[in-house]
This record gives sequence, structure tokens and C-alpha cells, in this order.
Amino acid sequence: MILQNRIQNPKELNRQLIAQQIKLGWDVIVQFSDNFYTDKLLNEINNLCKRYDSHFGVRFYGHTFDCKNLERIPDVKYLSLDCMLEVKNLEIVTKLMHLERFGLGVFEMKETEILGAENLHKIKYLMLTETRTKAFNLDHLRNYHNLTTLMVCGHTKNIDSIGELSQLNQLNLNSISKAPLHFINKLKELKTLKIILGGRSNIEEIEKNNIENLEIVWVRGFNNLSNISNFGKLKTLLVEDNIQLKELHFDQLLKDLEDIKLLNCKTFTTFTGIDKLNKLSHLRIYKTAIDFENFVKLPRPDSLKTLAFYTTKAKIDKVIKERLKSMGYTDRLDRD
Repeated sequence: MILQNRIQNPKELNRQLIAQQIKLGWDVIVQFSDNFYTDKLLNEINNLCKRYDSHFGVRFYGHTFDCKNLERIPDVKYLSLDCMLEVKNLEIVTKLMHLERFGLGVFEMKETEILGAENLHKIKYLMLTETRTKAFNLDHLRNYHNLTTLMVCGHTKNIDSIGELSQLNQLNLNSISKAPLHFINKLKELKTLKIILGGRSNIEEIEKNNIENLEIVWVRGFNNLSNISNFGKLKTLLVEDNIQLKELHFDQLLKDLEDIKLLNCKTFTTFTGIDKLNKLSHLRIYKTAIDFENFVKLPRPDSLKTLAFYTTKAKIDKVIKERLKSMGYTDRLDRD
């Protein structure tokens, strides 16, 4: 995970600190929640944009923003316009010729074809958050041949075009309800898939793949993860806030799976096959309907070192923690 420093509504910039953090590999983002930016400050920011790569970014959010201000930072490589009700003169974004990372989240946006702008086709990172209109056109994404990270929230028009992104490494799908996921099967370089919010009962359209990190969080109606064996390269799995999911069975060897988190799935009762995960080292279970006494009798791989089991009842959890500790496990939360 890349460390990040967000510099909030600065009146002036600490160039030395920015240089130090970027040298260490941090993302440094100067962000404004209102019209606190002056022409002088934007000119100074642009000089830093010229100096640094896309680890240095600029974010405008939470207010009505006039994109004419972007004419002061023509060398920006990392730009985010998000958490906004509306912006003015959004077409100016299409004149920024150095963009590599771009975030766009304007609820009342009218420019549904903006992804067609040629200057955006070369970017590597794109975040698209929700708009009122459902006509925002994703079809232009098929021209984004350098894109490695994509986050889409609420947009489904021509979503199949994502399947043409041959270099895509990470895909976040937020609030994408009912849209079929067959296009994911074309993404041979995809390593991280996050499905958050929205509604669907399963992800059975996803066939055998090269995904290493899978997260399924708070998906309404999600009740079936029976195709988990299709994720043969999986290293980490997070399943959280899925109240209709009742079971998970590992019926085939997943030789690379190291970390599983099963959190706040209140009706979840049955969890089998972890003995087939011969590289599993971390397992964390929180607020499920799993019976601890039955669970602790199940065979476990010798590789398992961190095992945490929480019911949210303090007295019971204390007993369970001591029991697991006596068995040689840690929850990695001990401070002694």
C-alpha cells in the first residue's frame, strides 16, 4: 500500500516536506474543499507538477468548481475532481495533456461523453464516481490501452468495454447492480477485484482467472460464493457485511491463499476446507453465526499462525482468545 499525505487547503507549500515524502514513494496530494486557491498558489503547484511524476497530485472537492482554474496547472499529472454537486467548464479537462491519473465525481455532470477526449486515453489510473445521469458512457474505455487501475461507481452503460482493457491490474466496482460480469473473464492481467455495494446474489459469471486479491463488501442479496475454486491464484480474500451469505467451502487446493477475513456476515454458519489451504497464515472471523466449538474441531493447515475469532460479546471473546493463544495462535493485536 502506498502511503499518502493530503495537504488540506494550504496557504503555502512546504516544498522540503513534499520532496522528502515523494522521495520515499508517498503520494502527496494538495487538496481544496473550497475556493482557497489563488493564482499565485496554483502557479506554484504547477511548478511542482512539472518537477514530479504522478505521485504528486491536486484535488478539488466539495464545492462548485470552475475548471478555468485548471488553466493555471496545465502540467498536472494527477488530478481529482470529486465529491462535487456540479462544476463549470469541465471541457477544460480535455486540454490537460500530461494527465496520468484522473478522478471524476460530479453528481450533476452533463458531459456524458467526456471519456472520449483523446488526452485521457493515455492515463493509467481512473476513478469514476456516481452521477445523477445513467447515460454516462463507458464505451470510450476500450481506447484506454494504458489503464492499470479503474474504479467505477454506479455506471453501467456499455460496461462490457472494460473487458478490452488488456493492461488492467486493479478493478473496483462500486454500486454496480445487476450488470453481468462476463467481461471480467477477458482481463488476463487483473490481480485485484473489489465488488462493493450494489446488489447481486453471486459472481458465478467469473470463470477461472488470475486474480490474487478479492474483496466482496456489503453487496445486497449476495448469498453464494460457490465458484471460489475458480480463483486459483488467490492470495487474499475479504468477505464483509454480506448478511445473506451462509457458507463457504474450499473444495479444491488454493495453494497461494494466505489471508482470509470473514467479517460481519451475521447468518454465516458453515466454513469448511481450510485444511486445503496449505499456505494460509492469517484467518480472522468476526460477528458470524459460526459455532466456535464446532469450528475449532475442524482440521487446519500447519501454516496458520494468526487465528482470531470474535463474537462481539466481550466475556466470550476473552475466553476464545485465551483458548486460541493456548493452542499457539495469535490475533496480532496483543501489545505485550
